Amino acid sequence: MAGAVVVGVVDTAEQRHVVRYAAEEAARRGAVLRLLHVVEWPAPPGSDDAPGRGATAQQAERVIASFAESVAQQFPQVEVVPDVVSGPPARALVDRSYRSAMIVVGHRGTGGFPRLPLGSVSLQVATHAQCPVLVVRPGEREEPRENRVVVGVDVDDLPSGLMEFALEAAEARGAALDVVYVATRPELLGTGPTGPALMDDEAVSSSAREGLENMLAPYRSGRPGLDLRGHVKRHHPAAALVDASRRAGLLVVGSHGRTGLKRLLLGSVSGKVLHTALCPVAVVPAAQQDVAAS
Repeated sequence: MAGAVVVGVVDTAEQRHVVRYAAEEAARRGAVLRLLHVVEWPAPPGSDDAPGRGATAQQAERVIASFAESVAQQFPQVEVVPDVVSGPPARALVDRSYRSAMIVVGHRGTGGFPRLPLGSVSLQVATHAQCPVLVVRPGEREEPRENRVVVGVDVDDLPSGLMEFALEAAEARGAALDVVYVATRPELLGTGPTGPALMDDEAVSSSAREGLENMLAPYRSGRPGLDLRGHVKRHHPAAALVDASRRAGLLVVGSHGRTGLKRLLLGSVSGKVLHTALCPVAVVPAAQQDVAAS
């Protein structure tokens, strides 16, 4: 399963939208696409079905076969592997994240499990997965999109792997990369007779832009052909990223904020973005060394 793209599947028409995104990712990566379907095994008491046989297994095979056929038609270069599992769906997806390149789920939980609001299964997977998680809004109305990837960063606390994922995503798509930094902390000029003196907004923006450009400099030199743009915003971070998502093809965020609760829950910004972003959102987990330091 190493390097596979895993997507949960359930027998609904809108799920094809999610599977297509997963197949596109597998095609870009040259990866196997694993179609995961969760069933209730062993069968409930009184049922004639048995693990691995009968109506339950046949239904699972039919669901997976239908999606596999669609993938074969649209992405013939992608190898598809069926995966049928019993038990809690979030646990199954998180378990597979240890050996996968990416997990793909629907925004409202239609990725191989009952339709539930974000904040249940999808949020559990985005929070605890050990590989990037792509959250897609199933059946969303297709709107004009620019070939652009947006990543939200904090220049003072940049999770290991976040920029690398965003850069690779932009290059794989032949897209521009917008790096958005929201300057929210007041900056101090120093301490005077009446206490600390705050910088004005123009000075804050200049300082923040300088910090962002310094952070981006090595990435620019390492990828001279990439359209890499830095943006400093004076706004609420989640609102700024959601606004940037309106025309983007992909929004990339880290799995934690600066709350000290890394890996226990999504940071407040990432959580709000997942609920309201207008394009697919990739959640990149903290590197192991970041987890150990929390």
